[in-house]
Amino acid sequence: MLDIEKLSTLCDYFVICSVDTGIQANAICDWVIEKSKEHNYKVHHFEKDEASGWVLVDFFDVILHIFVDNLREFYDLEHLWSDAKKVRIPRKKQ
Repeated sequence: MLDIEKLSTLCDYFVICSVDTGIQANAICDWVIEKSKEHNYKVHHFEKDEASGWVLVDFFDVILHIFVDNLREFYDLEHLWSDAKKVRIPRKKQ
């Protein structure tokens, strides 16, 4: 997760993750949108296309980027936004 609040008016955070296939990216997108609705959190916009390998879910203040592995490396948002503070998301203990 990148904190871009002080760098852009676009949003406050980018959440960036990788998957193996476009099918997985679309499935995660669908799940996130479903859970957002269940918790009354508004999704402003989303773009998904199995062929593209990059799925985006815009929550106004947070934008979720789901990449197929090789495209995450190609677009390298972490490098483009290298001035952003990296925020670690702690893993839930099982």
